[in-house]
Amino acid sequence: MKRIEAIIRPEKLNDVCSALERAGYPGIMITEIEGHGRQKGIKQQWRGEEFQVNFLPKTKVEIVVNDNEAENIIHALIESSSTGEVGDGKIFVSTVDEVVRIRTRERGARALS
Repeated sequence: MKRIEAIIRPEKLNDVCSALERAGYPGIMITEIEGHGRQKGIKQQWRGEEFQVNFLPKTKVEIVVNDNEAENIIHALIESSSTGEVGDGKIFVSTVDEVVRIRTRERGARALS
């Protein structure tokens, strides 16, 4: 099994959720986060004063899928979250050793469905 974590622009969340539902994966976890990548934040102006915003709002989307479904999810994430501009985000893929559904005590792939 794979855990796919995508760091995306907050304004792309609805597009990402729709794309994942169309791909057959309605179950996701969302976390509002702040951070910066290579762009090191942005400069903004307020009341004529310029100031540096070092940490930008981002949204982390997490989903756990069977190994054979990971590429489909990655493709859906890229297509729905890309603007072609700096700050579009990153996707991290890692291995999940075990999943347990608490209610039924099912384990592994059966706990994902």
